Amino acid sequence: MGQLAQQSPATRGKPPLAAAALGGVDIQQYLTFQLTGEMYAVGILNVKEIIEYGSLTEIPMMPAFIRGVINLRGSVVPVIDLAARFGGRATETSRRTCIVIIELAHEDERHDIGIVVDAVSEVLEVSSADIEPAPSFGARIRADFIAGMGKIGGKFVIILDIQKVLSVDEIATLATVSDNAAKVGAEV
Repeated sequence: MGQLAQQSPATRGKPPLAAAALGGVDIQQYLTFQLTGEMYAVGILNVKEIIEYGSLTEIPMMPAFIRGVINLRGSVVPVIDLAARFGGRATETSRRTCIVIIELAHEDERHDIGIVVDAVSEVLEVSSADIEPAPSFGARIRADFIAGMGKIGGKFVIILDIQKVLSVDEIATLATVSDNAAKVGAEV
């Protein structure tokens, strides 16, 4: 995976708290990953762990972006195909495909949800000054899924608003709609 964290020249060699205090610049850490040829990032505080892709149990009559569930140390964790969630084709698995376990807060409860990504890249520190607002057009995903565009090494990284991408309410609604559609189709 390479180096775990990269710092800007101004903060290199300083502890993270000292780096964040420099000039009042807010520095956040993000896990970056590849998905359909694009680089995405999620806040590291939402990432619980990264596991190898495999042993998924498919659940019938779920939306296409819900790949199934995994057993994670005795807990059932739903797994979302992020490429399919963004309206694209399902991720084709390779040896670098992995599942990032994301922890979300919903109504004072914590939920673990796995996301399938093509490959995990690295953890980067990005200052708030290097984050541009989400574009109103031009991205291949819904604008409300984008928290911002991080400028890293002269390139943009799409920083996801993971709470919106993996909205527990929206996913439950989509699953209900799919279930109802399947029932209506069976009655016809």
